[in-house]
Formats: sequence, structure tokens, C-alpha cells
Amino acid sequence: MVEMTVESVRINLATQQRVVILKATQQERYLFVWIAHAEAYAIAVELQGTTSLRPLTHDLLKNVIGELGAKIVSIVISDLIDDVFYARIILDVAGRHVEIDSRPSDAIALAVRAKATIFVEESVLDRAGVVLATNEESQTPRARGEQKRSAAESDADNLDAYRDFINSLDVLDEFGKE
Repeated sequence: MVEMTVESVRINLATQQRVVILKATQQERYLFVWIAHAEAYAIAVELQGTTSLRPLTHDLLKNVIGELGAKIVSIVISDLIDDVFYARIILDVAGRHVEIDSRPSDAIALAVRAKATIFVEESVLDRAGVVLATNEESQTPRARGEQKRSAAESDADNLDAYRDFINSLDVLDEFGKE
């Protein structure tokens, strides 16, 4: 498993789709997880250190888990099947290890609230992760398993494609932004 952090939550203004970008803590490796508006909002609120007057759903779940005597240890994005990510919330319940099936967006929203570690299975990163490979000329994103033309052409194309993609997204700085 690879430890990750939430780098940012962004929105594509053309399509209104939201994406959470996870970054490996020990390498230049990223995972893009497309998520719904509510979960994007919940993650962004917590990352920005803002609170709402009443608990949001993920705040409520964290509070319930704590009141029942459990602790959120970590979350794991565990699988990718037919372009759908799967996750598990790992709890410690009085010394007993408990795993709860979850959507990754909900698990991430819960993890940022509980300051729990986020992991992604290596096999998921192999299939869906983006690696920033360095060479003499530039730092370029490259999806694993990609067919290679000449290294220079491939690296330049990939850098442009990922730069264009990231630049087309806006960071969710304002919660009601539509």
C-alpha cells in the first residue's frame, strides 16, 4: 500500500465535475478520483479548516464512531473495477480491527476529519495512477503501462496533456462556487 495525502479538490468549470487529487507522500505519484458535489464540498470544508453551524454528514459519522468507542485508523482505496473505485474505512473498536466498505469520496471526507492516514493499494495505482517521471529536460507525467514512442515525444505530449487538464480545473476555494 502507498500512503497518500489530499493534494487538492478541484472542479472542471465546463462540466461541473469535481475531482479529488491524491498525492503519494514519498514520490511524485498521483491518483485522480472523480467525486460528487456534496463530497467535494465536505472535503474542501475540512481542508480549509472551516466549520458549519451544524454537523455535516461526515462530521456526524465521525462523531458517532467516536461516541461508540471506535477510532478511525485509516482508509484504503482498495480496488478499481470497471472504472469504479472501492474503499474501506479501517476502525479500531476496543482493540478489534474492523473494515467497513465505503465509496472513496466518503472515506476521504471522513479521513480528513479524523486525521487518519489514506492508503491506496499498489495495484490501483498501477492501473489508474499518474507518475511524474524526471528526465534531463523536464518533469513529465506518465501513466503507467503507457505505450512508448520516442521518449522525448511521449514525455512532451504527456506533460502538455496533464498540464492542460490541471489548468482547466479550478480549486474549490469558495464552497458555493458553481
